[in-house]
Amino acid sequence: MDQAADDWAPHSAHWGAFSARWNGETLDVTPYEGDPAPSPILQNFTTAMRHKARILRPMVRKAWLDRSARTERTFDQEFVECSWDRVLDLLASELSRVKAEHGAAAVFGGSYGWSSAGRFHHAQSQVHRFLNMAFGGYVRSVNSYSAGASAVILPHVMGGYEAVSRHNVTWDQIAEHSDVVLAFGGMALKNSHVASGGISRHIERDAMATAARRGAAFYCISPLRDDMPADANARWLPIKVGTDVALMLALAHTLLTEDLCDKAFIERYCTGFENFERYLRGRDDGTPKDAAWAADITGISSGTIIDLARRLPRGRTLIAVSHSLQRAQYGEQPVWMGAVLAAMLGQIGLPGGGYNYALGALGHTGRRINAVPIPTLSQGKNGVSEFIPVARVSDMLLNPGEPFEYNGRSMHYPDIKLVYWAGGNPFHHHQDINRMRQAFNAPQTIVVHESAWTPMAKFADIVLPATMTLERDDIGAAGTDPRLVAMRRAVDPIGEARDDFDIFAGLARKLGVEQAFTEGRDSRQWLAHLYEPTRKALVEAGWDAPDFDEFWRRGELALPSAPDDGGFLRAFRNDPAANRLSTPSGKIEIYSKAIASFGYDDCPPHPAWLPSTEPPSARHPLTLIANQPATRLHSQLDFGAYSQSSKVAGREVVRLHPDDAKRRGVANGDIVRLFNDRGACLAAAAVTDDVMPGVIQLSTGAWYDPERGATEQPLCVHGNPNVLTRDIGTSRLAQGCCGQVTVVECEKYEGALPSIRAFDPPGQR
Repeated sequence: MDQAADDWAPHSAHWGAFSARWNGETLDVTPYEGDPAPSPILQNFTTAMRHKARILRPMVRKAWLDRSARTERTFDQEFVECSWDRVLDLLASELSRVKAEHGAAAVFGGSYGWSSAGRFHHAQSQVHRFLNMAFGGYVRSVNSYSAGASAVILPHVMGGYEAVSRHNVTWDQIAEHSDVVLAFGGMALKNSHVASGGISRHIERDAMATAARRGAAFYCISPLRDDMPADANARWLPIKVGTDVALMLALAHTLLTEDLCDKAFIERYCTGFENFERYLRGRDDGTPKDAAWAADITGISSGTIIDLARRLPRGRTLIAVSHSLQRAQYGEQPVWMGAVLAAMLGQIGLPGGGYNYALGALGHTGRRINAVPIPTLSQGKNGVSEFIPVARVSDMLLNPGEPFEYNGRSMHYPDIKLVYWAGGNPFHHHQDINRMRQAFNAPQTIVVHESAWTPMAKFADIVLPATMTLERDDIGAAGTDPRLVAMRRAVDPIGEARDDFDIFAGLARKLGVEQAFTEGRDSRQWLAHLYEPTRKALVEAGWDAPDFDEFWRRGELALPSAPDDGGFLRAFRNDPAANRLSTPSGKIEIYSKAIASFGYDDCPPHPAWLPSTEPPSARHPLTLIANQPATRLHSQLDFGAYSQSSKVAGREVVRLHPDDAKRRGVANGDIVRLFNDRGACLAAAAVTDDVMPGVIQLSTGAWYDPERGATEQPLCVHGNPNVLTRDIGTSRLAQGCCGQVTVVECEKYEGALPSIRAFDPPGQR
């Protein structure tokens, strides 16, 4: 299935379908012709394939190879080239030793799932399948950095996560039916550019523009003006960071006291409102959660709050809450309170109304789901029961055997001796990098499959060069995208890079379990095998269902979508007795007896206002928003052309308000130092009133680049905000990620700028 050098190869990425052609030096990229708003992130591929950051051959950290003395891992240490045969022997021996001495529960399979849109060469599935088939299992992580709190709280409140986030209100419904869209955290198009498994049509911008032309009113409730696209013609309500729950409570209080809430809906579809009403009215604490109370907290006037509350019941209103709100301390609360506010309006389950969590946070949300299954690689059965919430990896490595609480369970952190990571960069995802560096020095061995010298690869002991997506064949598919894409190889693999599957197959052979892992199939046979369930479902549905060879020749295949029927919440509304939610009561739980039984003081049994334990102070007066970048997916291809085009002096850009810049003597383009007690980084200043006063915004994803020679808290010279963020759980309920916000100070950087070495290979011999 090799691709001729002068042919355009159809392909897919998490940020869009496209065609590519290798011109001998760079990659030519053309977006899918049916995409009305293709993502510019595709242009990162053009210069990435042969970049100096690519890993060319297997490498082993010299200090690990010598094993003469325990040496802490650093980013400056020397690596030694190895042949594939030798490195697989080394790795097979180490895996066998760890299993014999400590068991499978001493291995953490830490891959995160965004490395490729391909359904077969999906690094997370490959590493988990290998560890299950060849090793008997591994310690896993649950939930995600993006939705760590919401994935736990929503099942308690509404019976499920997917039903509220993906199988609910669609963009077509918004364009046709919504009168008011109240977007807490906004709906930034940079976020909906991305969908796991690929996306052939970006529809969000046009849907908002259509609704706005019809007269729908969008409200962007965010510290950042551009968290809503200009096409929505939104009213910006700048709100103090982390105070959305207070605003929601005040809106709810006005609805209640002015008799604007839908009492019949609450009575029929909800439980526990009487407990919440006591809190809302302040009957126990003496503090009514009214508009005057919220104005002091949020920075939004009481008159604005009351006027907004009165408008909500007048038409079809949608309450939307973004991922960003719950990526902070007590992140469960805005997700829960958003559902309660929508319940009080009584429109849950109506087209274009009610409640939708994370609408616009990803390209998956707001779309009809496919009526047929997409190709999926089985990961097998995990023989290890231990797990951690994904954002607690540093806690696990630093505190083996120590107790922690999660969702009503008392658990203990496992004792990890070996970390096996394929496709992912925790030095992007995780918080408090200086603490994480200590944590990743605890395991005896770290193994990484990577296509480039990410910070995680530089911190590993055994580094195996993996192909990039355009160097292999695969199938691109997402459960909410009506197109299957034949992802044809566009360029030969660089150096000695191998597909993850081939690496694991070779390693399984060394361990004597090759048949269990490969099932006797090579990559092409696996692609045909994974395609077959989709083909059979298409046949049963009466749709075009070519055999695999014909699909591959065509390059794409249309998939049918399920009806836009509002999903389970619409069915629940129509007949709650027959379509009970999977909550204990079968209803929307405004008060949760289950959560009450856990006794968590950081997650009460109904939504509540809990102020952050790290507010701005005289030492750190600015609130930093560390949100997702516009020029890449997470940290992927930060060395790509489009990502590099947004940097200034090679560094990530931080935005601040003119008043804050003037107070610090900072002008556009100046290099500034951001710092707090956890660390510091450099970034290039952009002065703009799109950021409200007191707020500073630095996107995540700049590859961590510690200044050489420093020890305890090295300065990141490239602009990674996770040297500043707190590594704490959202609460004992979800233990989610709190990486969205922190507090900092900012000053103009004086002196010679340190050189950027983020994309340089480490020392080699």
